[in-house]
Amino acid sequence: MPYKLNSRALLASAAAIAAFATALPAQTPAPAGDLIPRALIFGNPSRSGAQVSPDGKSVAWLAPVDGVMNIWVAPVGNLAAAKAVTSERKRGLANYAWAPDGQFLLFLNDEGGNENDHVFAASAAGGATRDLTPVGPKVRAQIQGVSPLKPGVVLIGLNDRDPQFFDLYEVDYKTGAKTKVFENPGYGDLVTDNQLRVRFGAKTTPGGGQAYYRRESDGSWKEAVAFGNQDAFTTGPRGFDRDGGTMYWTDSRGRDKAALVAMDTATLKTTVLAASDKADVQNILTDPTTFKPLAYSVNYLRSEWTPLDPAAKADLDFLKSKLKGELSITSISDDGRYATVTANSAEQPAVAYLYDRKGKTLAKLFDSRPDLSRYRLRAMQPVEVKAKDGLTLVSYLTLPADADPDGDGKPNRPVPMVMYVHGGPWARDSYGYNSIHQFVANRGYAVMSVNYRSSTGFGKGFVNAGVGEWSGKMHQDLLDAVDYAVKAGVTTPDKVAIMGGSYGGYATLVGVTFTPDRFACGVDIVGPSNLKTLMESFPAYWRPSLEGNFYKHIGDPAKAADVPRMMAQSPISRVDAIKVPLLIGQGQNDPRVVKAESDQIVEAMRTKKLPVTYVNFTDEGHGFQRPENRLAFFSITEGFLQQCLKGRAEPIGDAFKGSSIQVLEGAQFVPGVSAALPEAAGAAGN
Repeated sequence: MPYKLNSRALLASAAAIAAFATALPAQTPAPAGDLIPRALIFGNPSRSGAQVSPDGKSVAWLAPVDGVMNIWVAPVGNLAAAKAVTSERKRGLANYAWAPDGQFLLFLNDEGGNENDHVFAASAAGGATRDLTPVGPKVRAQIQGVSPLKPGVVLIGLNDRDPQFFDLYEVDYKTGAKTKVFENPGYGDLVTDNQLRVRFGAKTTPGGGQAYYRRESDGSWKEAVAFGNQDAFTTGPRGFDRDGGTMYWTDSRGRDKAALVAMDTATLKTTVLAASDKADVQNILTDPTTFKPLAYSVNYLRSEWTPLDPAAKADLDFLKSKLKGELSITSISDDGRYATVTANSAEQPAVAYLYDRKGKTLAKLFDSRPDLSRYRLRAMQPVEVKAKDGLTLVSYLTLPADADPDGDGKPNRPVPMVMYVHGGPWARDSYGYNSIHQFVANRGYAVMSVNYRSSTGFGKGFVNAGVGEWSGKMHQDLLDAVDYAVKAGVTTPDKVAIMGGSYGGYATLVGVTFTPDRFACGVDIVGPSNLKTLMESFPAYWRPSLEGNFYKHIGDPAKAADVPRMMAQSPISRVDAIKVPLLIGQGQNDPRVVKAESDQIVEAMRTKKLPVTYVNFTDEGHGFQRPENRLAFFSITEGFLQQCLKGRAEPIGDAFKGSSIQVLEGAQFVPGVSAALPEAAGAAGN
């Protein structure tokens, strides 16, 4: 949960909130194919993240105050009485959680994207926001847990003693009083139960596996569970039941797809509760009193929920009969009566509801982006692409209106295409509303996202097929998907761009260096260019887990034998091959892919007189959280793609206003950038 709030409370007037909470009048639909203003896609949502309080009396959500996302609270059944209870003025909040008493809310925020989070508490009644972790600038705080079985405190991890490991503190969120309850002897991950007791600690083993040690009653530790690297991404703890006698896992040991299992913490025996042969068990819905699993989801082409008890079945059947699209149950009150539910589809951003489980009634809370309802958003088609070696790559394709006027997902003519690559790489693309897909399709391009090997959710074999394959088979999967799109008549070989963030940025750099004839241009967002320097610059608190992921999949920069292969897979080693335009976006404070990763490839291109446009944001980290910065970057992106693929673009206009944007190289290569910069400099300085 990346967030922050300053200490001043803000209570909005009842009149303003009444206007805010009132349903919007019906809007005249925009003509099909109209250009959607990018502010409606990349600006703040009107509201998001609804959660009912544990006592069932209030509902909270995130919404803007003077353009910055803050927490709002209203009584259940009276949204017009809502008020903003936090007062962040620059870096908006992305997440929060109710404290167990329903009287306070907890959240994290950092400084300019540096990920050195603090934990904050805000009263649901308003008042001063309290920083629960007033620590030094290089200390990271994380919420280890809250529980109704231990009300009044939040368990917080701090790496103030040792930057690699987190000690645990119980903090009274009303007063800020802090008590150290556990000094970490060297575990990279700590597992705590619903009494907030440390029960297990995990360490990475040689070769990248994991060993979980059980904390005994006398304070000693005993190895309880161990597995190799092949299960490291698909096996891990998911929580405990009420008394802590049962621990729930998603577990791929002895199978390919991760199952939901229950482990007796005394005997360590396991029982399979749920499994699928299509994909891993993904999300788990738990009972707010017993903490036992009520339902689970599996996501192959789309997410599907399966109940584990009759009451959950009745709830899911009711919700499926009333709502369309992908369902998420985001909170449940402690008495089990109320739940907040969201539904979204590719053509409909998330809509939040309050579900009364007792009365079987559903009340709409809000649309997250109501202004988009005027526009005809594009359908997203799940497709299965066969890689050259036979792997099935679950992918998602969105077509622009003029290429698919009847919306059946089959193009009536080829159009330019953007290959949009997800980050991670240990993550996945899924069906649903996707801002990039809608933005790119509205500008006249097809857009395709591929779950290349190493993506998670499809079993351990699929993840481990990526070992050693950065710039190899992982990239070939993207090329195979391009070939699929060409054969299907979606696009032509000469009109494909590649774009992505984090690993997706690396894939973009690989695309324009390793396969320079396959892509017409590239957009790299916070992507690494040099695998050796990337891993040498990771934060200290990542060190305990590096052998289990990066070292196994890429190599260890401290081992002389690994470095040549790492450099051979690094785009920085192939700068001479670049022959197409490149746009790079970077966050100044990024701790994951530090600015030097972008600097070094830009410098190499400058030395070789290769054109590149390089954009930096001085108050961002790993991605662009502030809407002013998102609007600035994507205004340049659509102008860049228009130059490359000849689609449509909204003029830059005042898109740089309020942004911290710096165009460090190549402003002249995108029309309108140079003219907009003086206004940006003035606005950012205010």
